[in-house]
Amino acid sequence: MSTPTTERTVDVVVIGMGVAGEAAAGGLAAAGLDVLGVESDLVGGECPYWGCIPTKMMVRAAGLLAETRRVDAMAGSAHVTPDWGKVAQRIRTEATDDWDDQVAVDRFTGHGGHFVRDRAQLAGPGRVLVGGELVEARRGVVLATGTVPSVPPVPGLADTPYWTNRDAVRTTDVPTSMVVLGGGAIGLELAQVFARFGAMVTVVEVADRLLAAEEPEASTLVQEVLEAEGISVLTSAQVDRVTHDGRFTVHLPDRTLTADRLLVATGRRVELADLGLDTVGLDPSARAVAVDEHLRAGEKLWAAGDVTGHGAFTHVATYQAKIAVRDILGEPGPPAEYDAVPRVTFTDPEVGAVGLTEAQARDRGLDVRAALTQVPSSARGWLHKAGNEGLIKLVVDAGSGLLVGATSAGPAGGEVLGALAVAVHGHVPVERLQHMIYAYPTFHRGIEDALARLDGRGLTRE
Repeated sequence: MSTPTTERTVDVVVIGMGVAGEAAAGGLAAAGLDVLGVESDLVGGECPYWGCIPTKMMVRAAGLLAETRRVDAMAGSAHVTPDWGKVAQRIRTEATDDWDDQVAVDRFTGHGGHFVRDRAQLAGPGRVLVGGELVEARRGVVLATGTVPSVPPVPGLADTPYWTNRDAVRTTDVPTSMVVLGGGAIGLELAQVFARFGAMVTVVEVADRLLAAEEPEASTLVQEVLEAEGISVLTSAQVDRVTHDGRFTVHLPDRTLTADRLLVATGRRVELADLGLDTVGLDPSARAVAVDEHLRAGEKLWAAGDVTGHGAFTHVATYQAKIAVRDILGEPGPPAEYDAVPRVTFTDPEVGAVGLTEAQARDRGLDVRAALTQVPSSARGWLHKAGNEGLIKLVVDAGSGLLVGATSAGPAGGEVLGALAVAVHGHVPVERLQHMIYAYPTFHRGIEDALARLDGRGLTRE
């Protein structure tokens, strides 16, 4: 087949206009470059339309229901009648414009960028096929195609009308019953939301605990809270097959689960097969696009966001986009670092974490000291009372005296995490943290409670 001739020349082509792509394309266009952004779906990607923004609206609404139900224990009596219609309407009008991205497109073109809604494919260094047209990129190409839901190869599953997070966000009704496959952040957040709005929910996780990437103490805490709210949790649970006949039937070796809806939340994966990576010497079957500390993936090629495999987080995507923009523009700036990536699971309690878990630190050969303190035993936790479940765990490299990881779970776990993330990122010696003044009575003062467990070498466990 003959190679098409170049029909258009620009400075940069951005393939994929999700979080990373939109940030990179907008930044380059604002700097005066001639930028072509290509996206086959919605500009902005998963986060504003099906991820962080609408799901946190759902979490906020479910949290209000939970707080109202706690009134009887502390402040009188209250009754609440859940109304999912208000949540669905807010998602449609305030978050997604009914899944219309015109505002995002206009924002990009307002910076001088050019937008094409289509699919794109690499055709060699600095060359891109867009809808059959060959585009030459003088400076290069930014690959930011994100991820898609990873659906396990469970027999029968593909033939059923299962939900992913997109279907859950779009729903205008709360199902009477639901099985959630996956005990990670997405699965647990949505499980708790729908349960608080009246659904009977069962979570099925193949690993031996929920939130398997986090500290085991956080896993135990979240499972206990979910079960106390009436959610059934099955861990070390292998699904043999799934059938659907008006309702879902999930077959496990030792039991059968039935529900009106089945939510598949078993992670996300990168799709590289159709991007023409072989034309630039990259492996289209790889799990991610390998990049250096400046987000360079090859000759005249950069990649940013989930496609790089450095965590499916909006904040990582925008962080990487800024670095790629600087590199393309030839501007100075620090390279990418990933030793202090913060992450938050927005269950109630929130589970925030940064850096290494205790197990990861030990696997790296560090002389680890770890301390754990419970939020309810802190002054603010005791005052908070109803809904005060939580913990703070610190992981210290005793050799360097530096905090290398931390977990903050509780009513404001994600916010308390901020101080811990600064400490890990800034390489603040633990001794300095011990002698810091912590406002009283705040949740973040629990950090001081954990630090109080220091001995002469590092930290001791509670």
